[in-house]
Amino acid sequence: MSKRSVVILLIIIVLVIGGVLAFYFFGGRKAEALPAAPQMRTTTAEERTYTRVIDISGYVEPYDEEELKFRSTGAVTGVYVDEGDSVRKGDLLASIDNTKQTASLQQIRNEIEQAELSGSQRELELLRLREISAEADLEYTSLRATFDGEVASVDVSVEDYFEAGDSVMTIVDRSKLKATVEIDEIDMPYVYEGQKAFLVFEAYPQMTVEAVVDYIPMLGRYTDQGIGVVDAELLIENPPEGIIPGFTFEGTLEAESETTMLLIPYSAVERGWGGSRSVTVLEDDGSTRRVDVRIEYLGEGLAEVLEGDIKPGDKIVMRSRN
Repeated sequence: MSKRSVVILLIIIVLVIGGVLAFYFFGGRKAEALPAAPQMRTTTAEERTYTRVIDISGYVEPYDEEELKFRSTGAVTGVYVDEGDSVRKGDLLASIDNTKQTASLQQIRNEIEQAELSGSQRELELLRLREISAEADLEYTSLRATFDGEVASVDVSVEDYFEAGDSVMTIVDRSKLKATVEIDEIDMPYVYEGQKAFLVFEAYPQMTVEAVVDYIPMLGRYTDQGIGVVDAELLIENPPEGIIPGFTFEGTLEAESETTMLLIPYSAVERGWGGSRSVTVLEDDGSTRRVDVRIEYLGEGLAEVLEGDIKPGDKIVMRSRN
């Protein structure tokens, strides 16, 4: 065999071996599937119309209540009311021996009479100040009602000895009732003074009692559960007979007119610098755009879009969970 024939034969052998190897690697083996491009998770901005209802609960208290105390020390000389009696503001309820205070006041008045005849103007002015103080000391021996109401309890008897500051009796005003209810910070934009509330008491489940929001404090508070709340006060102007302080209730604040909101999942909102918020909108052509938004979290994973270039039906890209 000539040298040329050997070379040709070697070339043919190389080509055959190359073909076999190529078939093994590219034809004889199944092609491995390439990983599919991750699909973009989206949701849709929805417009919903609904009526907001704010649930409340609590218990009622007297409109006014005060624990009355003597402001003087001594033996009790009179108790003029019993539990359950109605009283008017200024009524005398009980008294302490005032012999010492009366004598002191009379002594000062005698000195004033003498000073008016022969004393100096400065001495007279000082005596007048002492008279005012003595009159207050005498008044402190009398216990009087500070508002119209009823005597809820009496803890004093004639000849008892009381120190200044000791509790004597309690009076209440039940002509109206009040209640403090906890309002979540999310609901506070929809609560206002004068707003109606409808209460159902456990003792009278068949009856609905109307109340109004009477007071909203300027400051809220932070609960142990990490929630901001405001303690608003309700007022029941004419409580039905049988509803007494201490009774518990559940109810709702008066629903507003229908409200239309643009809602998106809160998980689609991205936080930026300085507390800014944004979402990514998927366009029909597959492109995306970033939209700055102002939102309000509504709970249960939903947020209302208050400001931002988003329309109902827009596709919102969900944030990656990585």
